[in-house]
Amino acid sequence: MVFSSLVFLFLFFPLFFTLYYSFPNRFRNYIALAGSLLFYAWGAPRIVFLLIIASLSDYIISILMKRLDDNPTYRKYLLTFSICVNVSLLGYFKYANFFVHEFNKLMAAIGVGSIPWMEVALPVGISFFTFHKISYVVDVYRRVTKPASNFPDYLLYMVLFPQLIAGPIIRYHDIYEQIENRAHSLDNFFEGLFRFILGLGKKVLIANVLGEVSDKIFNLDPASVPVTYAWLGAICYSFQIYFDFSGYSDMAIGLGRMMGFHFLENFNMPYISRNITEFWLRWHISLSSWMREYLYIPLGGNRVSDFQKYVNLWIVFLVSGIWHGANWTFLLWGAYHGLFLSLDKLFWQARSLMMNKILSITITYIMIVFSWVIFRSPDAGYAWKYSLRMLGLTHYAPSTSIIIWEDLLTNRGLFILCLAAVISFLPAFNLYDRFRERIVAATAGIVLDGTRFAFFTFVAIFSILALSNAKFNPFIYFRF
Repeated sequence: MVFSSLVFLFLFFPLFFTLYYSFPNRFRNYIALAGSLLFYAWGAPRIVFLLIIASLSDYIISILMKRLDDNPTYRKYLLTFSICVNVSLLGYFKYANFFVHEFNKLMAAIGVGSIPWMEVALPVGISFFTFHKISYVVDVYRRVTKPASNFPDYLLYMVLFPQLIAGPIIRYHDIYEQIENRAHSLDNFFEGLFRFILGLGKKVLIANVLGEVSDKIFNLDPASVPVTYAWLGAICYSFQIYFDFSGYSDMAIGLGRMMGFHFLENFNMPYISRNITEFWLRWHISLSSWMREYLYIPLGGNRVSDFQKYVNLWIVFLVSGIWHGANWTFLLWGAYHGLFLSLDKLFWQARSLMMNKILSITITYIMIVFSWVIFRSPDAGYAWKYSLRMLGLTHYAPSTSIIIWEDLLTNRGLFILCLAAVISFLPAFNLYDRFRERIVAATAGIVLDGTRFAFFTFVAIFSILALSNAKFNPFIYFRF
C-alpha cells in the first residue's frame, strides 16, 4: 500500500485516524502499532512476521548490552552479531537473485551449466528498516540512547507506517522521547494534513506526469533518440525522482505530524546546489546523515590523511549505491558521486563558490542529470549509450516509427515541466525571498489561513481526480 493510492486515501487513512483519536493517549501507541503492522501486511503478509522476529532479536540484544554495561568485549560481540544478521538478511533478500544471475551468466560464458534457483521475493522497504535496526543497536552500544522501555515501543519505532516503506531514515535517538510522550493538538493535525496534501500533489500532479514522458523515452533504443529527446527524457526523470521522493517524504512527515511525531526534514531544494557536496547536504538528508554517522565517521571521517579521506568517500558512496539496488548501475551511480565528491574536496568546491552562482548551479545540475541517467538505466551499457547520445557523440539511427514531439510532451506536460523547473530553481534567485516576504505580508492573519486552506483544498481535489483517472502511478523508491 502506498500513500498515493485510493485505498490508502479513502480506506486506511480515515479509519486509522478515526480509531487513533478515539482512544486516550495511553492507548495510541498500540493503535499506531496495530495500524502500522496492518499497513505493511497489506502488501507483504508473510514478511511482516520476519520483521517482527528480527526486531525482537535486536531488542533482546539491546537489553543484554545494557545488562553487560561493564563488559565491553561481550557488548562488541553482541553488536557484531546483530549487524551481521541484519546485513545478511538484507544481502539475501535484496542481492541473492542478482548474484546468482550474474554467476549463471559467467558459467554460461565458459560453457558450464547454471545452478537452479528460485527467485527470492524482495520485502518492501527492507533497505530502510535495515538501516533503522542497525542505527538502534549501534546507538545503544555507543550509549547514545538507552534501550527501548519495552518491545512494543521498539517495534513501533521499527514499523511506524509513515516512514516504514521509504523513509525518511529516522534514528532512534531522534524519536524515542516522542514514542514515550508526545503532544497531540489540532494545530499539529492540520499542519500535518497540509504537509501530506502538498506531498500528494508533488507526487501525483508533477512526478507522475513527467514520469510518463521519461518512461516513453527511456523505453526506446538510445541510438534512435534525437539529442533533444534524450535531454528531455533525462530532465523529466530528474524532476520525476525529486518530486516523487520528496513528495513521499512530505507525506510521511505530514502523517507523522498528525500523530504528534516531528520527523527531521529529508529534502531542502537540492537542485539549487552549487556543487555535489552541497547537493548531498540537501538531497535525501536522512540517508546522508546516516552514512556520515554510521559509516564515514567510523572509517575515520576527516581525521585521516587526504588519500584515506577520498577512499572513505568512495566506500560510503559505493555502499550507498549498492543500498539502492541490486544492479551494476547503482554501483556505478555511487562511484560517480564518490568521484565528484573527491574532486570537490580537491579543488572544485572552493572554486564553485567563487564563480557566478547561476553558472555553478547549472553545472552541478547537469552533472546530477547524468547521474540520474545511470540510476534510471536498466543496465550499464544502456546508460553509456544514452549518455553519449545526450552529448551527440553516437550515430543517430532513427527507427521506422517516427517519434512526434507532441506524443511525448503534451501542453499539459510542458506546463508541468515548466512548473517543476520553477519550483526547483526559483529559490536560487534573490527575488524569491523578496516575493515570499511580500506574499506573507499581504496574506497575514486570517487571510493567510484562508489562502492556505483554499490552496490545499485545490491540490487535494485535483490530486484525487488525477488518481481516479490514472493508469500510471509508480513510486520509484517503493522497490528499495
